[in-house]
Amino acid sequence: MDEHAPPPRPADGPAAPVPDTEAPAAWPARGRQTPIRVALVDDHHLVREGLRLVISATDGFVVVGEAATHVEAFELVASTHPEVLLLDLTFPEGDGIPLLRALRARHPNLRVVVLTMDRGSETVRQALHAGASGYVVKGARSRDLFEAIRAVSRGERYLHSSVTGAIVDDSIRGIRAGSQLSVREREILALLAGGHAPSDVARMLGISVHTVRRHIANLSAKLGLHGQTALTRYAVEHGLARET
Repeated sequence: MDEHAPPPRPADGPAAPVPDTEAPAAWPARGRQTPIRVALVDDHHLVREGLRLVISATDGFVVVGEAATHVEAFELVASTHPEVLLLDLTFPEGDGIPLLRALRARHPNLRVVVLTMDRGSETVRQALHAGASGYVVKGARSRDLFEAIRAVSRGERYLHSSVTGAIVDDSIRGIRAGSQLSVREREILALLAGGHAPSDVARMLGISVHTVRRHIANLSAKLGLHGQTALTRYAVEHGLARET
C-alpha cells in the first residue's frame, strides 16, 4: 500500500442532521407523523393526573404540561406550544370562557377542546363563540376524548353526542320562536344587536324606554334568552341584525 496515498474517502451516505439552533420555537405543523402535543388546564389535581395517565398511555399523544389557574394556563401555552389544549370552564378565580377567548386571541393556532361537566346548550354556544374547536363532557369515554383531540388537531370541530342533541333542539326552538316575533320586536332586536342601549332604541323609534324594556322582556320570554348579550347573539346567528 502506498504510504503517500490519501486516506480512503468514506462511503457515500446521508449527511448527519445539523441542529438548527437559530430557529425560533414554532407551533407544530399539521399532518406530521408525530404525537399530538396536548396540554391540560383544570383546577382539580386528580382530574389532571387521571387525564395525564390515560393520554400518556395511548400511542399518538403526548402530554406536554398542565396548569391549574388562569395565570398558569397562559404560561403553559406560551412555554410548551401545545397543538391541543384540554380546558375546563370552572376555576376558583372565575369563569373559563374569558380565559378561552384570551388564549385564542393570543395564540390563534391553538386548538381548544373544552372538557367540563356543563351540558347546557348556552354554555356550549358561548364556548364555541369564544374559540373552542371541541366540546366534551366529563364522564365521556376516553375514546370519545381521543376522537375529539384528533379531530380538532386536523382543524375540524367536535361536539360530544351528549350535547349535540341539546344544541339542535335549542336551534329549532329559536327558529320557531323567531317566526313568532312581531315587526316591532324584530326592529328592537336588530337595534340591540347593533350595540344600542334601550334608551337609544327608544329615542330612535320614538317610543318610551318603558315600552322598549317591555318588548325586551317579551323577546326574552319568547326566545328563552336572558340578557342583551344573548339576544344579540341570537340576532346575529339568525340574520336579524342589521346596520343602524
